Amino acid sequence: MSDKLENLFLNVIEQNQQKLFRICSVYSKNSEDAKDLLQEVLINIWKSLPSFKSKSSIETWVYRITLNTCLRFRSNDIKKQKRFISTDDLSDFGIQMETENEDQKEKLVQLRNCLNILNKGDKAIISLYLEKLPYKEISNITGLTENNVAVKIKRIKKKLLNCINKTL
Repeated sequence: MSDKLENLFLNVIEQNQQKLFRICSVYSKNSEDAKDLLQEVLINIWKSLPSFKSKSSIETWVYRITLNTCLRFRSNDIKKQKRFISTDDLSDFGIQMETENEDQKEKLVQLRNCLNILNKGDKAIISLYLEKLPYKEISNITGLTENNVAVKIKRIKKKLLNCINKTL
């Protein structure tokens, strides 16, 4: 592979590795599995890089590969997987990530449990939303219209809030 592609790969990974890891975490039962899944994602990005055609931003393309890899991983073991989320902003769900408050910790546990009941499409959309991607980019990654993304996010948030409140 050329030095140009290698540099592009290294730059993209350096800028997006934490985001990719958090997405992988949604589809993994623990941190070690998330790391393994991230390695699969990186391998798939590396293998596919020569075919990148610049029809979208490199970040959108990388997120699409990440989601596709994660969805394949999940479908291989859908019944056994317990995914978790690690993100800086869960304020839409009334949750502070860094907290000593036991109520907040319980809400985070409940959110993680509630994420497990989402279908793969909803999980993909909410994981991108939690990464603070704009609706337009989520639309490009998922192939849905921006309006459809907005409606789905609203419904997913409502479903998650109901699930959290029901279990508390």
